Amino acid sequence: MSLSPLQYQEIMRGYELTRDQNRKLLEERREQIYQQIPEFHELDAAVGSYASSRVRLLLENPEEADQKLENPIPRIALRRKALLRAAGYPADYLEPIYCCAECKDTGYVTLENGVRKKCQCFRKQELAYLYEQSNLQGVLQTDRFSNVSYDYCKGDDLEHLKGAVRLSMDFVETFPSGKNLLFYGTVGTGKSFLSGCIANALLEQGHSVVYFSAVSLFETLARYSFDGNAKESLYNFCKDLYNYSLVIVDDLGTEVLSSFVTSQLFSLLNEREMRHRSTIISTNLNLSELRDRYSDRVFSRVSKSFQLCKLTGPDVRMCQKLKAMP
Repeated sequence: MSLSPLQYQEIMRGYELTRDQNRKLLEERREQIYQQIPEFHELDAAVGSYASSRVRLLLENPEEADQKLENPIPRIALRRKALLRAAGYPADYLEPIYCCAECKDTGYVTLENGVRKKCQCFRKQELAYLYEQSNLQGVLQTDRFSNVSYDYCKGDDLEHLKGAVRLSMDFVETFPSGKNLLFYGTVGTGKSFLSGCIANALLEQGHSVVYFSAVSLFETLARYSFDGNAKESLYNFCKDLYNYSLVIVDDLGTEVLSSFVTSQLFSLLNEREMRHRSTIISTNLNLSELRDRYSDRVFSRVSKSFQLCKLTGPDVRMCQKLKAMP
């Protein structure tokens, strides 16, 4: 899942609007030049006359069309540029106007082999939509692999962190692979941070990623599930939830536990596994607590389908705060 049809249409409408605005601007420039430089209008008329004559000759005798008519366009083009420069305008003042010269404001470029691909300007807009729907805008500025710090860990804690970083980077490099990750361990050891690093990298590659805290995820599911007027909303929410390229559930175990939560968690894991979609879960619970809290059925699904990554050590956030204190 990437852009929705509506989002795609909005981007393409934006390109259409841009082209219309630029065409209008070009027409205004041309009228301006016609008023200031009368000869310019005559040159354009000469180009039009030549084009009409050539078409007529091509229809009558295509083999002799180029022999009977001298092509004045190169000479006229040079004269046009000279007139513009003499009047203080750039030589390309009446050339077509594009906000993106690469795709000419169409959103797509054609490669040498004839394949059409999204232009970089399209990708930027696509990425903006993906960031917006990911729920991650607030953390993605800092959650990057380049910002990983090993300053607060030693010994086994340091090795655990290095292993978690390697595992996370491999997850990105092999994506989409259907792999799942469970980050578990003590508070403040980098579980949410590494989830954010993965999300950031995959969003920049154009994959659809969505982040939920466990509390917000199950509250949203409950709100739709127990509202008789929200069946369509529940259907659409679950459809997206099951089909995003990556779903991140952060701080599992902080939500209020109920049979509803347990059943919804199992459904999420089961549905996404059947679709070969990846899921990342982070939790402060240890494996025994995870099994006791969510039932053997959920724990079996996690233990069989997820790569387990344990993080230990001091609370990095607390260490950073203490270090920053005067």
